[in-house]
Amino acid sequence: MIRPVETGYSDELLADGSVHRTYEGGREEWRQRDPSRPGVVRWYDNASASGTDELLGDRIVKRVCDGTVTYGRDIGYGRTVWGRGETLMVNRTSFGGRMGLLLAGVGVTALAVTEAQLPPLQLNPEEEEELRRQAQEQPSGGGGDGAGDSGSSGGDDWDGDWGGGDDGDWNDDDFG
Repeated sequence: MIRPVETGYSDELLADGSVHRTYEGGREEWRQRDPSRPGVVRWYDNASASGTDELLGDRIVKRVCDGTVTYGRDIGYGRTVWGRGETLMVNRTSFGGRMGLLLAGVGVTALAVTEAQLPPLQLNPEEEEELRRQAQEQPSGGGGDGAGDSGSSGGDDWDGDWGGGDDGDWNDDDFG
């Protein structure tokens, strides 16, 4: 089993429909959906980094930060694992994240990260396109236990359920 460094974060929905994310350790991120690209969030942080997070199929999140691509995977209970399991982002705002903490507190070892849960290190354009196709075929709404964010310098992130519908509302787990 892999024991990644865990970093928690919480989200606050702002009046303009964007999200202010605060990470344990002091990093802050401002996030807004990209209206021209469904499933994509644009973000910038207080360390002068910026980029996009895109939810692909198979619970894979693609983060592009200043030209560098990193992949994460939503593994449930408000958690997203990044890279080779170095970082685990935990959404402290969502029900899934709080439930994951409760289960971990009572010793449920199933919440540890396994090799099978790790995201890919890299994908070629054809593989990414196939995952985008899979994401479009998945039913909207549902899910929602989301995940986390990568702990790399500058920026990181994803979180589970974009929800569906045309209202554009954020949910607890929008790219957690």
